Amino acid sequence: MTKIEATRTALDLAPDAKVGIIAGGGSLPVEVARALGGQGKSPFVVIVAGEVDRISDFDAYEQATLRLEDVGSLLPTLKNHHVTHLVTAGHITRRPRLSAMRLNLGLLAWVPSLLVGVTQGDDTVLKLFVRRIERSGINVVGAHEIVPELVAAEGALTKAMPRKSDWRDIEAAHTAAKAIGALDIGQAAVAIGGRAIALEGVEGTDGLLDRTRQLRDHGRLAGRTRGVLVKCAKPGQELRADLPSIGPQTVEAAHAAGLAGIAIEAGRSLVLEGPTVVARANALGLFVIGLPAAEPMHGD
Repeated sequence: MTKIEATRTALDLAPDAKVGIIAGGGSLPVEVARALGGQGKSPFVVIVAGEVDRISDFDAYEQATLRLEDVGSLLPTLKNHHVTHLVTAGHITRRPRLSAMRLNLGLLAWVPSLLVGVTQGDDTVLKLFVRRIERSGINVVGAHEIVPELVAAEGALTKAMPRKSDWRDIEAAHTAAKAIGALDIGQAAVAIGGRAIALEGVEGTDGLLDRTRQLRDHGRLAGRTRGVLVKCAKPGQELRADLPSIGPQTVEAAHAAGLAGIAIEAGRSLVLEGPTVVARANALGLFVIGLPAAEPMHGD
């Protein structure tokens, strides 16, 4: 039995509501689509070209494929399919190439966001994205509002529990993750031996954990064991997009990096494929825990 529980009920959608999903990589867009289907709401899925893991996962739904460089056609596409609510779900590994865009009226509406996006962090870009969508009359909702059972609960999700030394790592990594989050850099950090040794950058959590694995041979970490990955929302983050998340791959990568466990922010993080996460963590002897949330769930 897992402790991945709903912290709120699913969003109460009007009978005539039509939900669109901007689908990136990972299992989250699939879980959102399935949840909507279970609620009797067949979604319209916008597949981000080159990002979705398996396009066949969305064969049952009305869909369109969109290149990032064709963002100017996003709003007309949503309007043509009568979308009233929009969810962004899944990771997108790159930003649009400005040189590959064709100037048109639709693109002009996005120019301010695109120019900011060249130099700013992800959360700043996502806030601008959300505001632009909502100015068009479409409501942006978070994946956690559609699938609230994915929201991490507070406390231990696994059989294993942190040791006293692990709590020092959790505190160090949590402090570091909040610090880089305040700078809109990343959402995660790794601590070993009571100090942060690696911070998440543009490479994402998978890259952070792979870098941690390679650092095990570094002289300053020689003889150090265990360690913890902490993921948390950025201070003031737009929570309707890009909530911190972990999944089975995170557990496998943390184990490969020699870590003892994972700590995530309860109420403001998602656990994807929860039963598999818990089963694999238990099998590998890792702990997964939910830390008390630093801020309310509503975000900006």
